[in-house]
Amino acid sequence: MTDAWQKDRIGSALRGGNPTVLRRLEAGFAVIGDVQFLPGYSVLLVDDPSVQRLSELPKNKRVAFLSDMDKLGEAVERACERLDPAFLRVNLEILGNTDPFLHAHVWPRFRWEPADLVGMPVWLYPRERWSDGHHALGPQHDVLREAIGEELDRLAS
Repeated sequence: MTDAWQKDRIGSALRGGNPTVLRRLEAGFAVIGDVQFLPGYSVLLVDDPSVQRLSELPKNKRVAFLSDMDKLGEAVERACERLDPAFLRVNLEILGNTDPFLHAHVWPRFRWEPADLVGMPVWLYPRERWSDGHHALGPQHDVLREAIGEELDRLAS
């Protein structure tokens, strides 16, 4: 079942009703992913739902969005490094194949991932990982949410 905010992620973030928002950044919203089979997965949402591509933003806003993506990536990296000694790296992606608005994926990667997947794009994980309720965002991710938010605050100061 999809909640109303999931049908309008950016609009609900602008109205203060998107529960996945970690922080408001200069050009968008840092949100934690709905699915957490790779703990710390986050997304940067542009703050204008009509923007579909990076090239549609004015140059200064484009630079701000990319800077926000870098900031979110570093925050996820720092938080995951602190919380999981098996943390390896962060992968950053702007794809735009499914959702019709500009967004960037921030995927932490770990040594405990299956050997045949750890060096591959996360999109090759089996589909059930994406829909298994065991990996759904929930209260068990509160410490992770807090850690990423704290790192975003440190990077902003």
